[in-house]
Formats: sequence, structure tokens, C-alpha cells
Amino acid sequence: MTDLPEATAADTRRRVFAIVGASSGNLVEWFDFYIYSFLALYFSGAFFLGGNPTVQLLNTAGVFAAGFLMRPIGGWLFGRIADKHGRRNAMMISVLMMCGGSLVITFLPTYASIGAWAPFLLLLARLFQGLSVGGEYGTSATYMSEVALRGRRGFFASFQYVTLIGGQLAALLVLVTLQLFLSTEELKAWGWRVPFFVGACAALISLYLRRSLDETTTAEIRHRKEAGTLAGLMQHKAAFMTVVGFTAGGSLIFYTFTTYMQKYLVNTAGMHAKTASNVMTGALFVYMPLQPLFGAMSDRIGRRKSMLWFGGLATLCTVPLLHALSGVTSPFMAFVLVVIALAIVSFYTSISGLIKAEMFPPEVRALGVGLSYAVANAVFGGSAEYVALWLKQAGIESAFFWYVTVMCAISFIVSFRMLDPSKEGYLRNEP
Repeated sequence: MTDLPEATAADTRRRVFAIVGASSGNLVEWFDFYIYSFLALYFSGAFFLGGNPTVQLLNTAGVFAAGFLMRPIGGWLFGRIADKHGRRNAMMISVLMMCGGSLVITFLPTYASIGAWAPFLLLLARLFQGLSVGGEYGTSATYMSEVALRGRRGFFASFQYVTLIGGQLAALLVLVTLQLFLSTEELKAWGWRVPFFVGACAALISLYLRRSLDETTTAEIRHRKEAGTLAGLMQHKAAFMTVVGFTAGGSLIFYTFTTYMQKYLVNTAGMHAKTASNVMTGALFVYMPLQPLFGAMSDRIGRRKSMLWFGGLATLCTVPLLHALSGVTSPFMAFVLVVIALAIVSFYTSISGLIKAEMFPPEVRALGVGLSYAVANAVFGGSAEYVALWLKQAGIESAFFWYVTVMCAISFIVSFRMLDPSKEGYLRNEP
């Protein structure tokens, strides 16, 4: 697809269809990945022994974090495939792998049936899904950035996080629906398996939709010597380290106020699980449409200013927000506080994929985006729940608040030192 200064109506329709097609797979991938976290309250006891709920959740969070450790491998593997063999092929393979992981968890026996094999096989399935998601982020972010219209890339590319959040929201909606029709005992016994099966079926639909997408790279780009290689990527070390720097804080605070927040409201604020699910469902409903608004804002003020607003506000507001949420008693007030936090995070998430893509040339773009993101995400984002729960068990839960704050301050410093990629980046100079 050419990147014309003024696209025709037909070209715009093609690009919108491509965004929708890529987004559908992104939504399914993240639904399958996040449903694990949201259902942990119900199935943790089926795979891990011990009567202490915090200890069981800690073990479950450890498996969740282990899935993140596969992301750098997935970022490298699928980045190489996308840069050498095309973005579409990489996206099709990643969604198929996610389908397989969800099917395994759907039919996995519990600890009572097969003993220690149960948590071991659960871990293997999550590692497989982590590999898939590690590849999905970089390839879909690259594809959506390349297919977006010049001058409106922030708006169009923001739909990656619209569907990423949509995947979380869909996971929560499925959970809330199950909570309406099933008792807590039924959810713990078998109900938690239903969403994993739904996700596997949806992945097959997404695979069909992705087959119709146009490729955004040319054969000449894919056949370059540097295409998809670490040697080629290392020619852009500064861009790579910059992305790692601001992704560390961005991923950590994102997972703090999304996947971990449900457990935080239950385990720390003392809310009922159903109430916490309703609060987070409402918050994600608001968070999702904020992405195109903040993405469009970045088209006007620049990516760097958006990142500075994110880093500055996150540094100042994280501790007060988490302290307020720890003692909140009103579900409405919890909703308001979470939405405020997510609005701050939106300065980052709305342009998360795009700002990375704009910093790398096409022959190593998917690899650069996927690997740099996955490294920071695995170390900081994936460990968010585990670190938070570990510090809570140690009796110093407030230390987690300051940990998030420090990482967001680092994101601010990195963003302050970088050039604005929307003005200096490679995407601007492509034909």
C-alpha cells in the first residue's frame, strides 16, 4: 500500500478494512491471554495446593509472569518472520498458536487428578501463549502503523490498544456473565474453562479474517541483507534502548491498573469479586474509546509531548491513586479513581505501537518493535502482579506504589531526551 499525501476514498476504505482485520486478531489474542488473569481467583485452587488465597494467587501470578518471559523470544522469532516473510504471515501464525494454548488449558486436568503435572502443563500452555503474544504485539503494531494514513497515524494506530483493551473487556464481560449464571462453587469446579474454549474458537475466526489482509512490505525490503536480523537491528541501538526505557514504566503501570487491579480491589480493598469485576468492566468501557482521542491528540501535539504528559502525570499521581484505592469502600469511587489512572496511561497506550514503529526502518521494524517491547514488558509488565503480591505478603505493599512511580519517572526522563519520532522517524520518509 502506498502512503500518499492525500489518499483516495477507495484507498482509505482499504486501509480501514486492513485496520479492522488486523485488530480482530489482536482482540482475540489478548482475550485469550487476559482471561487467565481474570479467572485466576477461581481456578488457582485447582492447580496449586494451600489454603491461603494470597499464596495461591501468588503461584498463579508466577505462571502469568512466566508467560511474559517468552515474549522476548516471540518478539525475536515473529519479528524475523514478519520482516523476512511478511507481516500477514506472522500475524496468522501467532493467532493460531494462541488458539492451541487456549485449547490445552480448556481441557487440562486439575492437581487432584494428575498431581504436580497439572501446574507443570499449565505453565507449558502459558509459555506457548506468551510466545504467541510476544510475536503478536510487534507484528500487529508494525502492520497497523504502516497501513495508517499519514497525518492521522496516531488515530488509526491507536486501534491496536482499542482491541487490546477490548480483549480485556471481552474477558471481563464473559466472567461477569458467568458470575450471573453460575455459583462460585460452579465457577471453581468447571465454569472457568468456558472462556478458554470461547477464545480458542474465536481465534479460528480471526485466522480466517487475517488471510484476506494485504501485505505492507515489498519483496525488495524483505530480501535486504539486514531484514529481520539482530545485526541489522543493532545498527539502531539508540532507538532500541529508548523503546525499552519508556516501555518499562508504560507496561508496568498499564498492568497495575488493568489486570492486577481486580485482585487489588478484592485482596487489599476488601471488595467482593463480583463487585470488583463490575468496577473494572465499567472502567475498561471508558478506557477503550479514550485511545483514538489520545491518539488523535498525538497527531497534533507530537508523540514526544504525549509521552512527557504520561511520564509526568504517572510519576505524580501513582502513589496517591493506589493509596486511595487501597481504602476505597464505594464501588463508584473506585471506578472514578481507576478511570483517572487509565486516562493518564492513555497518553502512552494510544501511541504505544506507533511510537516504536516510527523509530525503526522497514527491514527491521517488526523485529525492533517486537523485541524491544517484549524485553521491557517481560521484565516489568509481566512481573507486576507477582511483585505486588509478594510485597503485600511481606507486609510492605506500599513499596509497590513507589516502584511503579520510579519506573514511570524513568519513562519521563527517556521521553525528555528523545527526538519526536513523528517528526524524525522512518515512517515519515517512506514512499
